[in-house]
Amino acid sequence: MAEIKIDSKTFQDRFTHFVNAWKADKRSGDALFGGVSSIVILMGKVDANPEFHKNNAMHFWLLGYEFPTTLMLFTLDTIYILTTQKKAKYLDQIKGGRYPVEVLVRGKDAAENEKLFVKITDAINAAGKKVGVLTKDTSKGPFIDEWKKAFAENCKDAEEVDIAQALSGGAFSVKDEAELRAMRTSSKACVALLTPYFLDEMSNILDQDKKIKHSALADKVYNKLDEEKFWKTVELPNRQKLPTDFDPEQLDWILGPVVQSGGKFDLKWQVDSDNDILHPGIIIAAMGLRYKSYCSQIARTFMVDPNKSQESNYKFLQAVHNLILKEIRDGVVVKDVYNKAYSLVRSKKPDLEKHFVKNVGFGIGLENKDPTLILNGKNTRALRDGMTLVVTTGFNDIQNPTPQDKNSKVYSLVLMDTIRVTTAEPVVFTGDAPVDVDATSFFFKDEEETQPTPKKEKRDSRVGAVATKNITSSRLRSERNTTVDEDSEKKRREHQKQLAARKQKEGMAKYAESTADENGVEIKKFKRFESYKRDNQFPPKIRDMGIVIDQKNATIVLPVMGRPVPFHINTIKNASKSDEGEWSFLRVNFLSPGQGVGRREDQPFEDASAHFVRSLTFRSTDGDRYTEIANQISNLKRDAVKKEQEKKDMEDVVEQGKLVEIRNRRPAVLDNVFIRPAMEGKRVPGKVEIHQNGIRYQSPLSTQQRVDILFSNVRHLFFQPCQHELIVIIHIHLKDPIIIGNKKKTKDVQFYREATDIQFDETGNRKRKYRYGDEDEFEAEQEERRRRAELDQLFKSFAERIAEAGRNENIEVDMPIRDLGFHGVPFRSNVYIQPTTECLIQVTEPPFMVLTLDDIEVAHLERVQFGLKNFDLVFVFKDFSRAPYHINTIPVESLEDVKEFLDSSDISFSEGPLNLNWSVIMKTVTANTHQFFVDGGWGFLQNDSDDDDVEEESEESAFEISESELEEASESSAEDSDFDSNASADASEDASEDEDEEEGEDWDELERKAKKRDRESGLEEEDERATKKKQRKR
Repeated sequence: MAEIKIDSKTFQDRFTHFVNAWKADKRSGDALFGGVSSIVILMGKVDANPEFHKNNAMHFWLLGYEFPTTLMLFTLDTIYILTTQKKAKYLDQIKGGRYPVEVLVRGKDAAENEKLFVKITDAINAAGKKVGVLTKDTSKGPFIDEWKKAFAENCKDAEEVDIAQALSGGAFSVKDEAELRAMRTSSKACVALLTPYFLDEMSNILDQDKKIKHSALADKVYNKLDEEKFWKTVELPNRQKLPTDFDPEQLDWILGPVVQSGGKFDLKWQVDSDNDILHPGIIIAAMGLRYKSYCSQIARTFMVDPNKSQESNYKFLQAVHNLILKEIRDGVVVKDVYNKAYSLVRSKKPDLEKHFVKNVGFGIGLENKDPTLILNGKNTRALRDGMTLVVTTGFNDIQNPTPQDKNSKVYSLVLMDTIRVTTAEPVVFTGDAPVDVDATSFFFKDEEETQPTPKKEKRDSRVGAVATKNITSSRLRSERNTTVDEDSEKKRREHQKQLAARKQKEGMAKYAESTADENGVEIKKFKRFESYKRDNQFPPKIRDMGIVIDQKNATIVLPVMGRPVPFHINTIKNASKSDEGEWSFLRVNFLSPGQGVGRREDQPFEDASAHFVRSLTFRSTDGDRYTEIANQISNLKRDAVKKEQEKKDMEDVVEQGKLVEIRNRRPAVLDNVFIRPAMEGKRVPGKVEIHQNGIRYQSPLSTQQRVDILFSNVRHLFFQPCQHELIVIIHIHLKDPIIIGNKKKTKDVQFYREATDIQFDETGNRKRKYRYGDEDEFEAEQEERRRRAELDQLFKSFAERIAEAGRNENIEVDMPIRDLGFHGVPFRSNVYIQPTTECLIQVTEPPFMVLTLDDIEVAHLERVQFGLKNFDLVFVFKDFSRAPYHINTIPVESLEDVKEFLDSSDISFSEGPLNLNWSVIMKTVTANTHQFFVDGGWGFLQNDSDDDDVEEESEESAFEISESELEEASESSAEDSDFDSNASADASEDASEDEDEEEGEDWDELERKAKKRDRESGLEEEDERATKKKQRKR
C-alpha cells in the first residue's frame, strides 16, 4: 500500500457536502436522516468475492480506497476513525481541514483497544440519543464482534436508525463531474465489449453455423477485459476511441457477461451463463463493468430470423423504453415513471401486461445496485439532476405464436442502459450501442437471399433526354428518306436561338463584374524556392570550391567569384557539356522571364527593374567529370518535374471517409466479377458487397486488396446490359477521384462479368446421336439468350440494390439508350457512344467516357461541310478551367441524330466547316470572362453557323424566282443548271476544247457529264454502295 494517495481536498469537499445535507434535513423535519446526531460506518474483513454496499461505498466516496477492519464515526463537527497502525499513517493526509479528523490506532493490547471503543461510544452518547447505522450491514470478524459488545454495554439508551437512504440521498446518488467522468468511461467500455466485440463474435458464429456454449462465448468476452491491445485499438460504433487517459487496469466485472438464448431467460441476472448451445433465435447479452470504483451496465436483445410478432413486440419494447427515458428528469417521482410505462403497456398491448418487468431499473454508481433507488411503482423518492440510473425495460417469457423449434416457444425481450438524470432529457451513457430493429435483427435464411423484384421504372426506359421520334430502324442515310422535315428544322433553329440567348444572359449575370484571371488561369507569380535556411546546412564538399550536386535538397551549389552559391533545381532549365580542344565547358542555363520558350510563360515579371542570370559557364580539363555533372543535373531535373507532376495529379484526390460495415446480417453480394481499373497481381474475379454507407470490392488474393466506394462520393450509377456486347457492366462515376492499387487515380470504377465465360461441350454427346440438322445449334443459341437475360437481370437487380442503399445520397440507376448512340473517337479508338438520361457515356472499353450534360456550357460541330463523311463534336464545360472535350470522326449519317439529341437536351450548339484552336479560345475566355460575354460570348460560333445557313438559303432561292427574272437568274446560276441551253453550251466549251459544234450535246454526253459531277460530289459512291448492298441481299 506504499503508493496510496488520498485527495484531502476531495475528502473535505465531499464530507462538507454530506454534512450540509444532514443539517438541511434537520432544519426541514428530519425526513431523510431520521433525526440522527451521529453515524457509524463499520468495515470488517474483506471477503474473497467482495460486494459493494453502503459501508465500503462510503470509504471509496470519501477516501478513494477501502480500509478493512475500520470504524468511522461522523458527528456534525468531528470525524473519528478507528483503524490499525498500518492504515492510520495514510489517514494523516486528510487532517487539517475544515472538519477535524481524530484517528484512533488499534494495537495488540486488548485492554487498550477496549478503551478506544469506549471513547467512540462516549462520543456517540455526547452527540445525542439517535445513532445512524446500516441495519443490513453483513460485515463479519472479531473487530465487528468487539464493537457490537462495547456498543451494547455503553450505549444502552441509544436508538439505532437505518441511514441507508440518507447515505444514498446525501452522498452517493448525485454525482460530481469526476464521478460522472468515470461513469461515462465505464459505460463506453461496456459498449466496446458488446458492440463491436460480442456482436462480431456472435454474428460470425451464426454465419458459419458453429456450435458454441453460452458459457464459452461469455468466457471470450470475459477474457477480453485483460487484453490491453484490444482496448488500445477498439473503435466504438460511432467511430470514436476510448479516452486517451483510459486505464484498462482499473476495469473489473460486476455483472456477467451473461449470454441467454433457447427459451431460458432470467432478466434479474441472478444466474451465470449456462452450458447450453447458443440458439439462433432470441439472444440476450448483458454485462456490467466497474471503472475507478464506478459501475455501469448494458443489455441488448438480438433477434435471428424474427417473425412478425417478435418484431412487433420488440418495436413496442423500444417505444416503452423511449417513454421511460423521456419521463426521467429532475424532480420526477420514481413511481410516476414506472406507472406511466405500465399504463402504456396495458393500453397498447394488454396481452404483454403480465410479462412486463416489476421494476424498470435502479440507481447505480459506487454500488452496482442502490436498493433505496429501485424504479418501481411504490418508490416515492424524487429524481435529482446528477443521479445515474440503470434503466431496464423488458418482457418475461412471451409465448411465440409461430415457433421454429421447441427452443423457440418462449422468449424474453430486454433493453438496459446506463443514464444520467438532467433537467431535460437524460444523457444515455451507453447510447452508442444501437437498439433499433435493423441493427439488432439478423437474417440468415435462404429466402432472404433471393433477389428483390425489380421496381417498375417511373419513366420510359427507352426515352431519356431525346425525343422518341429520333429512334430509327436504320443508321444509313441511303436507306431512309434524306429530306429533313422543314418544320422540325425550323423549330430546332428557333429553340437554339432561345438557348443561345439564355446562355448569353446567364453569362452576363454570372460574370457581371470584371473577372480577369478568375475561373481559370491563376495570376502567375514568380516562383520562389528555398534550398537552405542556415549556412550550416550546406554540404561539406563546398570547401573545395567545386560544383556540388546536393540530391537531398534538390540543389546545385556553384562557385561564383570564390563563393558557393546554391541554385534550386527548379530554377535551372538544363545543363550541357561541350569540348573545345583540351578544355571542356559546362553551361548551366537558368529559367528567367522573357525567354519566350514554349507556349507558356512560367516566369512572369514581378519586378521590371530586376536582373536575371540566364546562364553560367565553367571550364575544366576534366571532361569526364563535367559529363557526370551534366547527367546528374538532368536526372535531378527529371525527378523534380516528375515529382511536381505527381503532386499536381494528386491535388484533386480526396480521402474518403471510412466504410461502415454491416454487422447484423450478411451484406448483399455480387460474386465472380472483375474490376476496372484492374488491381495489382493476378487477374482473378472478386466480389462486391453493399454495406451501410458504401460498397466494397474484395479480391480473393488478399484481404488488403479491396476498394471501398462511399455513397457520398458517387455521382452516377450506370447499368449496361450485355445485349450487343461481350460483358455486362455496373459502372460508377465518382465525384472525386480515388486511388486504386498502386497509386492509380480514377474517377470511374467498373464491375463487370463476361457474358461468354461459360464453356460448352462442343465435341458431341449422347443426345447428338439422335439429332440431325441445326437443332443443337438452335438450342445453344436459345441457351445463350437465356443466360444473357439472367445475367442482365442479376446485375440490374444488384445495381438497384446499390441505389436503394444509397437513396439518402439520391443515387439512381441510369441505363444507356443504345438506339440513340453513335460511333466516335473520344480517345484513340473508335467506340460506340450512348446517351443516358443525364449523361453521354462510353463504358465498354477503357479509357471510359462519362460526360454529365449539366456540366456542359455549349457544344460545337466541326468539319460540317458537303462532301466530308465525318464530323467532330466539341463540348465546352461550364467550368472554363477544364479543357474542352473532343469526340472525333463521327459518321455524317449521325449528324441529324446528334443535333436532335443536343437540342432535346437543352444544350446550345453551333456548327462550322473547320476545326478551331480551342486552347487559344479558352485562354481568351478565362483571361477576362466578363469582357468575353460583353463582346457577345459564344455568339461568334453562332455567327459562323448563321452565315452557312444564309448561303444555303440563297442557293435554294435561285430555283424559286419568277419567270420575268428567269433570264437574268440563269446567267448568274449557270453552274447550278445542267439543262439550260446557254449553260450547256458554256459547259461543253469548258469540258471539251476540240468540240467545234455550237449546238447542244446529245443524251450520252449529258449522262457522262452527270456521272463525272456525281463522282466529284461523292454521291455516286453512295449509290454504288447501295446497289451492291441490294445485290448481296438478293
